Amino acid sequence: MMSAILDIELLRTFHAVARSGRFKVAAEQLHKSPAAISVHIQRLESVAGGRLLERDNQSVSLTALGRRLLLSTTELLRTHDRVLSELQGTGVAGRIRLGVPDEYADHVIRDILPVFAEQRPNVVLEVKTGPSLTLRDQVRRGRLHAAVVVVPRTQPADGQKLLVGTTPVWVGAANGPSALADPLPLALYAAECPYREAMLSALRHSGRKWRVVLDSPSSQAVKAYVETGMAITLLDRSRVSGRMVILAGLPEIAEHDVVFFKLNRAQVEEPVELLSQTIEQYFRL
Repeated sequence: MMSAILDIELLRTFHAVARSGRFKVAAEQLHKSPAAISVHIQRLESVAGGRLLERDNQSVSLTALGRRLLLSTTELLRTHDRVLSELQGTGVAGRIRLGVPDEYADHVIRDILPVFAEQRPNVVLEVKTGPSLTLRDQVRRGRLHAAVVVVPRTQPADGQKLLVGTTPVWVGAANGPSALADPLPLALYAAECPYREAMLSALRHSGRKWRVVLDSPSSQAVKAYVETGMAITLLDRSRVSGRMVILAGLPEIAEHDVVFFKLNRAQVEEPVELLSQTIEQYFRL
């Protein structure tokens, strides 16, 4: 009897679905039909011996088995791609100026860029951090070759490749004073941050009063201020810490997307596209 085999293509499909939370998005990223994505997941579940995903009409989430498989195969995919890159050669060369927003800088710099640097040693990376909308503008002006940015889902644009979808929620301290004071104490991100704009716009339209108690370009400073109980803010649902609670009774905020944004420029197109593929594969919330 032939032993079961973990097919790399099936694993790549599973990682794409787990990362995006949606079969349709994974299909677009992998240039496959949603039906093909479903078949891949079914085949992988057969090998894994159980369900990997819980599904509803809107999105999918990982089962306990799915979470174990995701964690245990991330390095496997990384090693596979590194070996394949070595076999195919590392002749691609160039210089990429990449923008990354503060809230995702640690993940991109620590977990993703070293993988790319190992695979493409002849490509020089220059990284700049800043608010998402500033970085997007700098790509458009040619000051950056590409950027990871957060944008409202209602603002699709050419040059965007979806990495993950996000659900913004209002948060306050889990064990702090009442956060829904009047006026609301806000911790704001830097200007040109889409969450800052979303917060202020929603409160204006709802008629709620607020006062700014922290205005900072540092997402860590904003989170720390909220955890003390001195402010509320807007945060990705997946990034809510154990010292925070999601607040009800505040204006609903539309979903946003984290995207890889680039403009086509022939002299850097191949290195940037390779970087895009690496970030798309390993990016997570």
